[in-house]
Amino acid sequence: MTVEITAGQFHAADGVEDWRCLYHVVSAYFRTGSLARGIAFVDEVGRLADGVEQHVTIDLRHVGVTVSLSSRDVALARRISAAARDLDIPADPSAVQLINVTLDALVGADVLPFWRALLNYRQIDDDYLADPARRGPGFGVQPMDAPRPQRNRMHLDIAVPHDQAEARIAAALAAGGRLVADAHAPKWWVLADAEGNEACVATWVGRE
Repeated sequence: MTVEITAGQFHAADGVEDWRCLYHVVSAYFRTGSLARGIAFVDEVGRLADGVEQHVTIDLRHVGVTVSLSSRDVALARRISAAARDLDIPADPSAVQLINVTLDALVGADVLPFWRALLNYRQIDDDYLADPARRGPGFGVQPMDAPRPQRNRMHLDIAVPHDQAEARIAAALAAGGRLVADAHAPKWWVLADAEGNEACVATWVGRE
């Protein structure tokens, strides 16, 4: 049985350099270069994950494979990375991310059932919905103190590797965005586009 560890403890472990914590998962992206190599790699991951398949999500594309673990299983992460090296498949930690849609609401309990039914998601905790098939983004509700008719109430939360956040923010600013707030950084930064539509860039740091 795997003992759950913190994100900091996971990143302090040896042999997990390919992996990055993103909210509640750890992910790694492997550049296979072809669908055939990707399938061969996925077959190997399936063999390694025998018995813990429920903790593993795999996204197979023609140029790469993203593997996500719902538990911070250092041993399994090491084995998957070793399999990639044996197949001469490089990892690219900068390519992983996790996107959530977040809605500001006066009373979250009043609106969450609507979104749960509409999305056909399952509820986790009092303020978060997840796709049971692990295909779509997460959906969260965060409280606000008063109505904000002149400000968007739904935004994206983009969880990125902790060592990629500043580069991602710099790219967004260079593309015409502006920094709205960094009081909670490096947990999250609030940015906005040229018309004031907001999004957050988030990392695991500060969520221990």
